[in-house]
Amino acid sequence: MKKFEYLIKDEIGIHARPAGLLVKEAKNFESKIMLVKDGKSAEATKLMAVMGLGVKCGQNVEVTVEGPDEDAAFDAMKTFFETNL
Repeated sequence: MKKFEYLIKDEIGIHARPAGLLVKEAKNFESKIMLVKDGKSAEATKLMAVMGLGVKCGQNVEVTVEGPDEDAAFDAMKTFFETNL
């Protein structure tokens, strides 16, 4: 399993547009990708679960990746967060 923490810089947080893009990106991989904020977790392939975390600007999110293609998925998620959030 690989994981990283990311401080959300998008002034609106993880709202509908980036959440949709995140889900689309996560579905490219077999690995299970989870987001965790304040003890609540959501699978990155489930849009409503991701939005349900209510992640705002300035909050930390922990991203964990586990599975057969976790190296590629980890790199893609890290790049996605740095580029979009």
